Amino acid sequence: MKKSLAFALAGGLTALAMSPALAQKIRIGCTSSADCGTAMVAADNGIFEKMGLDVEMTRIALNSNIPPALLSNSLEIGGPTSSVFLQAADGGLDLVAVAGASYMHEASNEGTVAVIRDGVTIEKAADFAGKKVGVPGFGAYIHILFVRYLMENGVDPASVNLVETSFPSMPDVIRTGAVDAVLSGGPIVARILESKTGHLGPKFVSELGGDAPIIFYAATRDWATANPEAVQKFRAAIAEAAALIEADREVAIASVAKFTEQKPELVRATPPSKYKPEITADGLGWWLDLMKKQNLLQGSVDAANLLAP
Repeated sequence: MKKSLAFALAGGLTALAMSPALAQKIRIGCTSSADCGTAMVAADNGIFEKMGLDVEMTRIALNSNIPPALLSNSLEIGGPTSSVFLQAADGGLDLVAVAGASYMHEASNEGTVAVIRDGVTIEKAADFAGKKVGVPGFGAYIHILFVRYLMENGVDPASVNLVETSFPSMPDVIRTGAVDAVLSGGPIVARILESKTGHLGPKFVSELGGDAPIIFYAATRDWATANPEAVQKFRAAIAEAAALIEADREVAIASVAKFTEQKPELVRATPPSKYKPEITADGLGWWLDLMKKQNLLQGSVDAANLLAP
């Protein structure tokens, strides 16, 4: 009996020694949009697993919740918008960018719009004055660009009642009349239009233009410094996923629909997100200049110091 147990234990230890190293656990948090499409595709198509990473994708209601989640160790990697990330860094949170994700381009700029509740008329920037408008997180990409749009058209942003509204709740707040408009993009817009409770308003991002990063993948500096191999594997996985999406958009449609819990046909009907695996100081610099003009940064932020090695 004892001999059999000894052989069993020895066999188990031998098998353990011969098995591959346990994959490193990484929790990735993103909002319910297509901006983290590369991570979604890497998770769904075994790319992370192949790299030795055990990834869990988590939906975050508001983009502004991502930096606190990183600091509290609820996430290892998150997908903040450039503006949310820079405000967090300006506020003293020691975060670094580890890889690029979505970026502004003609189609995405065209698809990020104001959706107006039926019965309300908003055709130009001045029409937003006195209206209640849902934004997907204060300080997030869409919020910052909308404020810029108002300012460039001579509208005082304080004259617009802006309220935080998560992407998934936007169809409901439009339907119930809780807001006059929401600022959104992707399948959320298609879903509202399909329900016939709202209609397209100003394409404010298209009017502004730009090709800067929308969101990218970030981590705490402590985590990135302690896990350089995981960072490199993550970057390799994101690059492979970006190439896969470039070759076959249907792969991205399937993963985005799954993560956002939207119908694939709604995702397919929206302008596709574009992805760059790299993140540069110049890309962050575009946002720094924009945010300084809106007095959104208090200190001096060095973009180059915010990139993980």
